[in-house]
Amino acid sequence: MNKKESSSVLETMDKSELVELVDSLLWQYRVIDAFWFLNVEKQYGLESAESINTAVWGKVGQLAARDIIKRFGIEEKGLAGFEKAMRYYSWKLMDCFDIEHKDGELIATSSNCPAQMGRLKHGLGEYACREMHFHEFDSFAKQIDSNIVTECIFAPPDPHPEDLFCKWRIYIP
Repeated sequence: MNKKESSSVLETMDKSELVELVDSLLWQYRVIDAFWFLNVEKQYGLESAESINTAVWGKVGQLAARDIIKRFGIEEKGLAGFEKAMRYYSWKLMDCFDIEHKDGELIATSSNCPAQMGRLKHGLGEYACREMHFHEFDSFAKQIDSNIVTECIFAPPDPHPEDLFCKWRIYIP
């Protein structure tokens, strides 16, 4: 199916079918990411998988933000631009983290991390995701506004509350 054919198929779908398709694509995306990581870990070890994951997600954050800005015409800078762009980001759409305003900054938290929950469910233990998410969020933020600072409050391998995997502060000094 070429681009023209796939576009015509999408144009025939009603809203509920499009929503269902997006949900399916997001699920597929999560599955691809999970099995990619698990297989890199199996072949090269956890430390290598974490290192490669950091490089990949740093680039994903940058390219995703650039695409979202262009596709959705986001012109705002600063935290308003970051928050607006995040509404369209795949991992935000999958409800992997929440963002709240607090005293002129944004606090991003994840109580429902599919990757960590899946690993724990299968007895694999948490993986160190702090560096990966730092590079992901920071590269995403820098596409919106180079003045945005990303700070990790905690994320694996850091100790964290049972009901929260990570917590991030996004702000402009």
